[in-house]
Amino acid sequence: MKKILSMLTISAMAASTLAACGGAAKTETTKAAETTAAASETEKAMEGTKAAVEAMSGDLADKKVGICIYQFSDNFMTLFRTELENYLISKGFKKENIKVMDGANDQATQTNQIQNFITDKVDVLIVNPVNSSSAATITDMVQAAGIPLVYINREPDQDEEKRWEEKNWDVTYVGCDARQSGTFQGEIIADIGMDKLDMNGNGKVDYIMIKGDPENIDAQYRTEFSVKALEDAGMQVNKLDEQVGNWDQAQAQSLVANALAKNGKDIEVVFCNNDAMALGALQAIQAAGRTVGEDIYLVGVDALEEACQNVLSGTQTGTVFNDFLTQSHTAADAAINYLTGAGNDHYIGCDYVKVTKDNAKDILALLK
Repeated sequence: MKKILSMLTISAMAASTLAACGGAAKTETTKAAETTAAASETEKAMEGTKAAVEAMSGDLADKKVGICIYQFSDNFMTLFRTELENYLISKGFKKENIKVMDGANDQATQTNQIQNFITDKVDVLIVNPVNSSSAATITDMVQAAGIPLVYINREPDQDEEKRWEEKNWDVTYVGCDARQSGTFQGEIIADIGMDKLDMNGNGKVDYIMIKGDPENIDAQYRTEFSVKALEDAGMQVNKLDEQVGNWDQAQAQSLVANALAKNGKDIEVVFCNNDAMALGALQAIQAAGRTVGEDIYLVGVDALEEACQNVLSGTQTGTVFNDFLTQSHTAADAAINYLTGAGNDHYIGCDYVKVTKDNAKDILALLK
């Protein structure tokens, strides 16, 4: 069964639009009362973790944690890994017993790092895989060594997760359903209305899509469901260009500059799978003499601090908060559950949050 975690850090923001996630593409609006109830359930679920930690009586200080991040230069994963390490320390782990490795966006490098962690006999592994398709190989390797495994941010496929359940392995995934983030991007654009979106008068939303790593399931879902949300709102769409930016700001700047040069004023919306690429897209948009909010619209995902500032100033139409706070804390709690014998569900999900001018200031306050 998939456990859904509400975002405790922002449950007071009743005005924010939330949607449930966890395996199925659930995009219905979550009411404030449901959010409050879910938060209460989560708090109860976490009581077991807190009690287990207290029962350890300081034993966590001797436990070794291996953490593999797909790439340190990723803005979002920098926030995630920093918060994860700090939270583990707050729970009683010694800093010197927490090792965080940079996979440098190379699966062979990361696989070697995991093998080294196994040799070093870490007590638990937390892995943000370079390639989600390598999850089966990673899982087999780690389980053969008898080490609990927590995947974060990049979700293995459903067949792999089913395997964990069938074999009753100490393996779980902690993260958000990327379909929800894509849906929220599309809804932010749809809420603008066709009267403002259809600047060239062809009756369609003319857009370009800047994708992350094409193998990454988040990139695939954000690409698909952002457009689907427009269609579900009854809008006709027209894809002018779709390019792979690999989550990188500089690549996105170049790709959007080329698209603007080729398609000119016909581009009405720029979808970016993450905010780093949206920042690059903004540079290209401004260099081309276009103005976000007037003759073009721009959305991203992650709610990076600079992106939220841009939403407030109007130079980015919107973004989607990828809650690294809840995710990193929950990943650490899941690791503790394995170490204390409490165990976990094989999927632990959380919610994204739509970010517009209405709530960007509240999200920024969380990032400080």
